[in-house]
Amino acid sequence: MGTQAFLYNAVLFTYGLILSSYYGVPGANVGLYLAVFAVGNLCGPLLLGRFFDRIGRVPMIAGCYITSGVLLAVSGYLFHQQVLTGVTLTAIWTAMFFFASSAASAAYLTVSEVFPMEVRAMAIALFYAIATGLGGITGPVVFGQLIGTGDQSDLLIGFAIAAGLMIAAVAELILGVRAEQKSLESVATPLTAIQEETGS
Repeated sequence: MGTQAFLYNAVLFTYGLILSSYYGVPGANVGLYLAVFAVGNLCGPLLLGRFFDRIGRVPMIAGCYITSGVLLAVSGYLFHQQVLTGVTLTAIWTAMFFFASSAASAAYLTVSEVFPMEVRAMAIALFYAIATGLGGITGPVVFGQLIGTGDQSDLLIGFAIAAGLMIAAVAELILGVRAEQKSLESVATPLTAIQEETGS
């Protein structure tokens, strides 16, 4: 969740700077590019959502995050080689967000499911706050500084770091809890049931 927050905030808060600094896009037109991102964010969960229960959340979350990380790495390399335009960079990053938003939508829910239902809401709030604090604050700061140098090689380093963090979601294949097609009570026993069993 932290890596996803890093990616989203780094891109969304600095994309206008990238478009204006490197592609000469007028500030008045930046909103149109961001609107395309919004469509990708919406379509991802809508079109891929059903596969998280059919194929499984663990492989889908990992696969979507890894795919988005690979797309970011490829776009970073192509950006550094100066073969992209503002339109083609936006197209690649829209595809990246298509997968990343699908994984994030499932990951936020899955994190809370491993906790007993009595503390589930608090658990997701806690993890979301920590992840957003770590990734959401550092992403724009790091990318803003890299863009400020005006050196595409510096920005490539930022893309590589963000891509590496997304690809690190391979850990989900090892650590992820397989909760698809299971009742929430079977994934995490409610606290009331534990108290009844122990007689406390």
